[in-house]
Amino acid sequence: MTIPESESIATSLFWSSLAFTILIYLLRGFGLLTFLPGGVIWLLVLLSVGMGVFYGVEKTRRF
Repeated sequence: MTIPESESIATSLFWSSLAFTILIYLLRGFGLLTFLPGGVIWLLVLLSVGMGVFYGVEKTRRF
């Protein structure tokens, strides 16, 4: 059984957004990106949650 193309895209989008959010959060915490406002961090977290929901829906879809 092969992975459908949409699930592969959803998987890569989810993991990419999650990794980027964690990276930015850690860099801001270490004081390297202190110029970023907290709203940007919240937007990245919401993006990651949204991508996680999209990934979950795509994973449970029947083909």
